[in-house]
Amino acid sequence: MKKIITTPLAPAPIGPYNQAILVDNTLYTSGQIALDPKSGNLILDDIKSETHQVMKNLKAVLKAADMTFAHVIKATIFISNMDDFLIINDVYGSYFDHAVAPARETVQVARLPKDVHVEISMIAIN
Repeated sequence: MKKIITTPLAPAPIGPYNQAILVDNTLYTSGQIALDPKSGNLILDDIKSETHQVMKNLKAVLKAADMTFAHVIKATIFISNMDDFLIINDVYGSYFDHAVAPARETVQVARLPKDVHVEISMIAIN
């Protein structure tokens, strides 16, 4: 049976989806972009601050499911420009213990919602 996970500390969905779904002990997060959950504004000052906001949003969703980044087993990163990869990777990596970091793929896409530069989704197990 699935359980809807929601928190006001991450942006509210902007479509027919939820922030995350918990099935048994597995959490599936929706993709997060750099929306500030308090102001509703996009954080697009630079790719570093944008990626940090994405990771903060994911951290809030994980916390709402009583999990942390240590529980993440898979991540998917969508970026609009592969030239930003090194900066995104550096910020993303700062949230994980590299010895037990999750599996991951990074894909360049033509366009992302609200014309952001990075979107990340995760799967975590408790």
